[in-house]
Amino acid sequence: MPDNNLTSPSTQLSQSPGRLAFIDVARGVALLAMATYHFVWDLEFFGYVAAGTAGTGGWKIFARLIASSFLFLAGYSLVLGQLPKLRINAFLRRFGKIAGAAALITLGTYFAFPDTFIFFGILHAIAAASVIGLVFVRLPAVVALLAAAAAIAAPFYLRSPIFDAPWLWWVGLSETLPRSNDYVPLLPWLGPFLLGLAAAKLFHQRLVSALAHRPSTDQNGKLWTARFAFAGRHSLAIYLIHQPVLIGLVYLFSLISPPTLPDPKQAYRSNCVAACNQGNPTVPCEAFCGCTLDLLVEQNLFDALNRGESNVGTDERIARIAGQCTMNVQSGD
Repeated sequence: MPDNNLTSPSTQLSQSPGRLAFIDVARGVALLAMATYHFVWDLEFFGYVAAGTAGTGGWKIFARLIASSFLFLAGYSLVLGQLPKLRINAFLRRFGKIAGAAALITLGTYFAFPDTFIFFGILHAIAAASVIGLVFVRLPAVVALLAAAAAIAAPFYLRSPIFDAPWLWWVGLSETLPRSNDYVPLLPWLGPFLLGLAAAKLFHQRLVSALAHRPSTDQNGKLWTARFAFAGRHSLAIYLIHQPVLIGLVYLFSLISPPTLPDPKQAYRSNCVAACNQGNPTVPCEAFCGCTLDLLVEQNLFDALNRGESNVGTDERIARIAGQCTMNVQSGD
């Protein structure tokens, strides 16, 4: 990112030698949180923790907070890099790195996870939001705040079957959520980016001034700050390499100490609840999955389904069970 600091009490931001350490530290902390979440995802993928762990409950909230922090910081940094004067060449270099990395993520995950590859993840969202953010850099902060609120609210009010077409999934207004290991569509995720942009315009000068007068930290604190700052300065490289490294480590551990296979009925219930929560949040998922499990066992379909001999999408018997259980839980039976 470009070098930034304050040279006057005016509302302008200007560049100066030296990076702002607190931005790099914040990125470093976000990277640590992201790696922690991805490690849990890897443990789930290899069977060391229950299916659905990373995509539900507190871990789901944690993942959204991490994504929000990266987008917020990207919006904040855009202001630092493009005020008081737009630096298009610097913007294009940064955009090219992020967009190129996003393309690598898409290509790599397409071959590794073809059914759930990342077609619009966090890097795609940052790249797209950065282009849109240029429009807001010179506008009053209140305009960015209003646009952020509209972006966050849009999925609650503007979903439509029109956006179910795969080439429009990136917008974020489809009624059916696509399957992906990292889905960060433009809406609502443009919101945190614009909030970061507005925060930089409103509070950056006061924040830098406050930090300049802060008492020095002890040696141990400086050591940790330096480590986080180093990670923040190399955030894109760390993002690209950390997950292959973590997956490789968990894989090697699985060769030494394989995970204990879960009870198939419990695994079915966990997977069913996770899929239900993502695809149809209006249905009481625990009750629905318990109902389908009972009927699958009762009709001698569960073992075949567990062995992969029955296809959930094409077996009419399973479709009838799903339909029956949907009506049962909605009626309260």
